[in-house]
Amino acid sequence: MKKVFVGNLSWGTTDDSLRTAFEQFGEVIEAKVITERDTGRSRGFGFVTFANDEDAQTAMDQMNGADLDGRPLRVNEANDRPRRDGGGGGRSFGGGGGGHRW
Repeated sequence: MKKVFVGNLSWGTTDDSLRTAFEQFGEVIEAKVITERDTGRSRGFGFVTFANDEDAQTAMDQMNGADLDGRPLRVNEANDRPRRDGGGGGRSFGGGGGGHRW
């Protein structure tokens, strides 16, 4: 099983149209357009998971630069990144006043 990153998607591309575009290369387990949590609008990229690694490689070779819904796709192997669990948050407590006295 291999996951492929698909970038530069049109705002109108759906999970179904993404699946349809990639099924010609082999069995697609999942095709997902990533959307904004609040608005549901596409973020312009997605992922396609193939059952077979060779099919995924063929899809990457054939679909990178190909047109889908009027946009040239960027297709390459997805890098599985571990989810970030929050932690931190960038706040700094103490100091930070820059030495100004009012």
